Amino acid sequence: MRSWATRGLMAAAVVPVLLAAGCTTAEKDGDDSPDASANRQPIEAGDRYVALGDSYTSAPGVGTTTGPAGCLRTDGNYPTLLAGALDLELTDVSCGGAKTDDMTKPQVVGSETVPAQVDAVTEDTDLVTLSIGANNGSVYGNLVVSCARLATTNPTGAPCSDLAQKNPDVLPQVFDGVEAGIVETVGAILDRAPHARVVIVGYPQIIPAQGTCALLPLAEGDYAFGRGVLQEFVEAQAEAAEKAGAEYVDVWAASEGHDICGQEPWVAGFRPAEAGTAYHPYAEEQAAVADLLESTVSGP
Repeated sequence: MRSWATRGLMAAAVVPVLLAAGCTTAEKDGDDSPDASANRQPIEAGDRYVALGDSYTSAPGVGTTTGPAGCLRTDGNYPTLLAGALDLELTDVSCGGAKTDDMTKPQVVGSETVPAQVDAVTEDTDLVTLSIGANNGSVYGNLVVSCARLATTNPTGAPCSDLAQKNPDVLPQVFDGVEAGIVETVGAILDRAPHARVVIVGYPQIIPAQGTCALLPLAEGDYAFGRGVLQEFVEAQAEAAEKAGAEYVDVWAASEGHDICGQEPWVAGFRPAEAGTAYHPYAEEQAAVADLLESTVSGP
């Protein structure tokens, strides 16, 4: 269980924007959570694999763009790498900007509307990976853009954290909604593919535990705030996986030392040093996630 010991600190990334997003808590009552725990057969060549997720799955800038242009999905992402390594039949419907609601409802992407991502799951699906949550309440975008903007007038303070403490219940509602949304999505997956193996993929470390750097232009005092916000998303993902009986791949632990400010970053800062998009994964991160998934799904 998340303790919310730092609830006041992590209340919102940029409060006015978050409040405008209309954050709500979506907890379910009763004991009707889905259970994917029985579906742990090793994944084999020829199995059908469906990838669901946001831009940390679609991996903009890491390869050639495929699918709807607004989804920023590339063929260098971890679903493509995993499918190639295990010779799987891949359907990748990950889409930049996706929230948990977009797993079960259509998503508007620019001038296009793409179907609910779970619609790609069919009865013969053997493996589903899901990575989602940080776009709920527009939190991630606000953190790396709006909080950075606040830093220009108070670079040594903690302007984002200070503003957040005025609305201490906003982010807890977002995190609860992420957890509930993932559990709901796993249920929708199992309704369509009762025997599918379901793996929740966590987010990597983006903000360092110590120090600051020019590629991540937050105010000095907001580094701990931002890292705490992102860690709560990861904990919400892990708890949702446990509640739904799904497997969980801990990318946070695997990416230690590879944050934006690290010597070998897996995530681009505001000015990418190689192929990629600002504040999104590099190819190295996608390859690492593919390796973690391969190790996970190749066995029971």
